[in-house]
Amino acid sequence: MMSTQLLSPVAASETPSHPPVPRRKYTLLIVDDEEGPRQSLRVVFKDEYNILLADSGIKAVELAQENRIDAVISDIRMAGMSGIELLGKLKGVDASIEVIILTAYETIETARQALRFGACDYLNKPFDIGTIRAAVASAVERRTLSAEMRINNIKLLELQSQLQNQKLLEEISRSRGEIYASIIHDINGPLTIISGFIQLINQRIADSHRVEGEALEMVKDRLKRMTRQVTSCIEISQRYLSLMRQHSSEQNQVRVNQVLKDLDELLRAHPCIANHEMFIAALPLDVTLQINGTDLIQILLNLSINGFQCSEEPHAVRISGKVYMDASQLSPISSGPNDAVLNQDGFRNSGAILQLSIQDTGPGIPPGIISKIFEPYFTTKAVGKGTGLGLSIVQRLVKEANGLLHLRSVEGQGTIFDVYLPALTLHQ
Repeated sequence: MMSTQLLSPVAASETPSHPPVPRRKYTLLIVDDEEGPRQSLRVVFKDEYNILLADSGIKAVELAQENRIDAVISDIRMAGMSGIELLGKLKGVDASIEVIILTAYETIETARQALRFGACDYLNKPFDIGTIRAAVASAVERRTLSAEMRINNIKLLELQSQLQNQKLLEEISRSRGEIYASIIHDINGPLTIISGFIQLINQRIADSHRVEGEALEMVKDRLKRMTRQVTSCIEISQRYLSLMRQHSSEQNQVRVNQVLKDLDELLRAHPCIANHEMFIAALPLDVTLQINGTDLIQILLNLSINGFQCSEEPHAVRISGKVYMDASQLSPISSGPNDAVLNQDGFRNSGAILQLSIQDTGPGIPPGIISKIFEPYFTTKAVGKGTGLGLSIVQRLVKEANGLLHLRSVEGQGTIFDVYLPALTLHQ
């Protein structure tokens, strides 16, 4: 039976520290055969989570079978079914449910049992509000990461199966080498960022025997970001699989300011930014585009990395945007010795237009090669330093989005890449 002394006297007067509000409201199941402790915990968590209450292990299992439950707080001593027995049955319903066991009668054996059956935490009573909040927040975070990893694993298995069974059409075979090289080039970006995060984690905890406090929070944060990059690799692979099938992928809608925020995070973890300055300006008026979010990230990432890598001398790269309410407001765009314009005929220039600019203060591009830099495998970098595919991929993705690409460069004054894309919705 759970003791009715739920919170210590000191902790009851403390101001609780609320965790950040999650994107969706998670569900917390509280299990105890006494009404007082159940209601006390309900009051503590009712504003942050969807709360379900159970007065027995049997009722808790029924609720788990009928609802998506993220975390459970259960007393260890209850009439009928103990907390340890309930832990095993909940894991049988959904192995990713995170369970916190509470006890006023701790023994080494019960602690071992709880951990052996998969409890994520084991708390002694009385405990303070901060401790129980932290335990539930950690449980929900583990549940979320576990779900993301499980989804990614399923997608990877499905993708592997599709790739193994997919027979390439004859006309695709001629460009197979370019497609494979493009896949490697695009995935190299997320892998480079993942590698950077791993190095940061190793530097922070290499000499630590135990990770806690700020170091633990840093590791958790980097693991979340690495999971997002794994997701990007999967999306890139799926996009190229669709290309090999000659099926155009359904285009998704994406908010530009969120992409710019993601771009900032990716570039700050990329080694190309070392010794250089970067400025990314959010749009005052956010815009929705009809383009795959991964494609837009690849366009901006390739152009930004190109800007950083144009010179080893310290310089700046600025990414900004501008919205034109009507295409007629655009200034005339034409090719010249210092300009290159791509996909002018396929540009859907009706309605609102978004201009995204990537500008660097590097050495600029000589007029003689401006017309060549979008050709596959063309590069001015030393052997082993570049594939010559980044700008070719940008050109293809902009064309697929019915956009226009304009390059302006003057030797000694830097380079500007302008990407023009049709805008669907403008947001205040």
